[in-house]
Amino acid sequence: MLAHVRWIGPSLLTALLLLAVVYFSDRRREPLRVVLFTFALGIAAKLATGWIEHKATVWTGLDLRVHDAGHAGALVFVFGFVAPVREAAKVAAMWPAFRSRHFDEPVDGVVYASCAALGFAAAENALTLRASPVGWIWIARTMVELPAHVFFACTWGYALGRVKAVKRPGPIFPAAWLVATAAHALYIHLVFGRGPGALVGTLPLLLAMGAITFFAIRDLKARGDEAVGRQSSVLLSRPSIVLSSGPPSLRSVREALRQEGQPITLRWVAFGALVTLGGMTLGLAGAIAFGHWAQVDFSIVDEHDVSTTAPVALLGAGLLAAFPLSGYLVARASGLATLLEPALASALAILLTLVVLGLAAPVALVFALAFSPIAWGLACAGAWVGRPAA
Repeated sequence: MLAHVRWIGPSLLTALLLLAVVYFSDRRREPLRVVLFTFALGIAAKLATGWIEHKATVWTGLDLRVHDAGHAGALVFVFGFVAPVREAAKVAAMWPAFRSRHFDEPVDGVVYASCAALGFAAAENALTLRASPVGWIWIARTMVELPAHVFFACTWGYALGRVKAVKRPGPIFPAAWLVATAAHALYIHLVFGRGPGALVGTLPLLLAMGAITFFAIRDLKARGDEAVGRQSSVLLSRPSIVLSSGPPSLRSVREALRQEGQPITLRWVAFGALVTLGGMTLGLAGAIAFGHWAQVDFSIVDEHDVSTTAPVALLGAGLLAAFPLSGYLVARASGLATLLEPALASALAILLTLVVLGLAAPVALVFALAFSPIAWGLACAGAWVGRPAA
């Protein structure tokens, strides 16, 4: 009995707790029977995909773990098969709710996607704990995997909410699903494919997906309010200045990333990329200098030992600090009202860094990809603060 509690209790109770948070945070609560049915379909989806993945492993010899399949084999398996199958199964689990009459406002896309993802995660974590030895590292892996399932599902759930609101299909759902699938594949590789020390790399990816989910929910709620005439004329107007209080809305950021019919100023993109690369170099040098002063031993880093990842976190903090500063400087120097040039500049700098790492240190490329979304977001945040007020 106690053996079953060890792997069922932490998974099911935590998932049900988060399900309650999702349910009671919805102002116009969906029928509880539909919510629980979607949750149950998520559990069934995991059981089906688990069987499919097992058969695929037996047939191909590939596996999630680098130790069993090698770096290339593990990456091919997780990006080419595991993550797409899992995200497609979650979409299938929430599809009955999407087609029902209860899906009557945009934010329902996030609500039902979260329900399906929580059921999927509860079953996945229970199976993982059942098949794994007793130890805190497996509890940690399942705990960081649970919110990630919700955040990834909310990405394409947001798209379905948009599609339901406008009542016509478009490219937003396939694009959102592909982004969620790629991010989920990277997350699975870090959590289950590598050593325990790789869990550090999940933090920036989790923060980035959490921020995206937060802004997506705000945007869908605002769209729902507009549909029933409860949105003020200020929010309906085109946003062109920095909001005076609170974080900016997803719509205002999207508008700021548009060029308003003017050509992209390539010189500011190139200059911004150079500024970002220079800031990354200075940030890395500053982190190394601080580590030398604090007598940090950078040679002890081992992904199989969580206690040795502090030097990597220090170097990552130094690199990330360059992005908001460079975004701010480029926005102030260019005097442009949009975020497009600083955003493209930071994206170009990140791309160049990934190319260099791919040629020089392919193993480090995985961790750089995990830090890329939050680095780009920090650059846009710095540019948002630094751009002209009007």
